[in-house]
Amino acid sequence: MIRAVLLDLSGVVYDGDTPIPGAVAAIGRLRAEGLPIRFVSNTTRSPHRAIVAQLASLGVAVGDEELFTPARAAVEWLAREGCAPQLLVHPDLVPEFAGKMFGDRRAVVVGDAADAFTYAAMNVAFRQLIDGAEFVALAVNRTFKDADGGLSLDAGAFVAALEFAAGKQATVLGKPSRDFFHAALAGLDCMLGQAVMVGDDAESDVAGALRAGIGSALLVRTGKYRAGDESRHAPHPTAVVDDLPGAVDWILRKRG
Repeated sequence: MIRAVLLDLSGVVYDGDTPIPGAVAAIGRLRAEGLPIRFVSNTTRSPHRAIVAQLASLGVAVGDEELFTPARAAVEWLAREGCAPQLLVHPDLVPEFAGKMFGDRRAVVVGDAADAFTYAAMNVAFRQLIDGAEFVALAVNRTFKDADGGLSLDAGAFVAALEFAAGKQATVLGKPSRDFFHAALAGLDCMLGQAVMVGDDAESDVAGALRAGIGSALLVRTGKYRAGDESRHAPHPTAVVDDLPGAVDWILRKRG
């Protein structure tokens, strides 16, 4: 019995500012069936409000409680652990951390900083880490589908470089973190095994969800998907579908 749906955004619902064909209507079908949806995005370039506004412009109304991002998880982690952030993130994401009360300990927070990933910035983060700061990665995706249609380096490579140099493992807050998936389902009348995840990243979305105990995980052939992705990471997808409309067909069939 499927009782909730977790949806990735970039590559599943939209590419850049363009909705993937049929995706908006597919979300409407899930809503009409009364299935709760949680949008679980690993984007670390856009603040929460910008993502909500982008979805609204595509015709998808999303409540604040329906969208889960690594930045929101980081703010909660920093407050809980009493750590003030040393940010190595995209400039557009900095306001997510502004005006928050944290603590006296230090934590290096790394996201997809894009052009801000300079040697100088990386070296500042490295020195903070070897001086005892905690290490938090918003996400560790290898690649993302860029505006020109090609794949570009995501934050994972830069996180790995800092881990190697500082000899310190990062705490990952976004997908594929088990806690991230669990937090998205908190408050819903849904056990882990009754949820299904839909994503275009076989590693973070699909394998991550299955390792976290999510009952099913579907890989779509849109976004960053490349032929053969379904066999590159274990656990393998429950099913591979063409796109979000195909995923919704699968979900509603399985729901009965």
